[in-house]
Amino acid sequence: MVTKEQTSDNPKVDEKEETVRSLTLFNDDFNTFDFIIESLIEVCQHNFEQAENCALIAHYNGKCQVKKGTIDTLRPIYVELTNRQITVEIA
Repeated sequence: MVTKEQTSDNPKVDEKEETVRSLTLFNDDFNTFDFIIESLIEVCQHNFEQAENCALIAHYNGKCQVKKGTIDTLRPIYVELTNRQITVEIA
């Protein structure tokens, strides 16, 4: 009797850790544009233009997606922005 070994092209990975998620910045009434821009540059590694655009989009639309990545990538960014009293969400 000949048996074949079953192999999978897709090895099992923890889907929770590998799912691409979004970090969303929300508009607020107490942080200045300059503070938000500075924070996005320092924490999210945005360049000035990207940070400024995100701040403006959040101001006019109420929110803006500022970063994509796995939960492990986004969690430290979320924590730092939250520590700066900036309203963000990972979804």
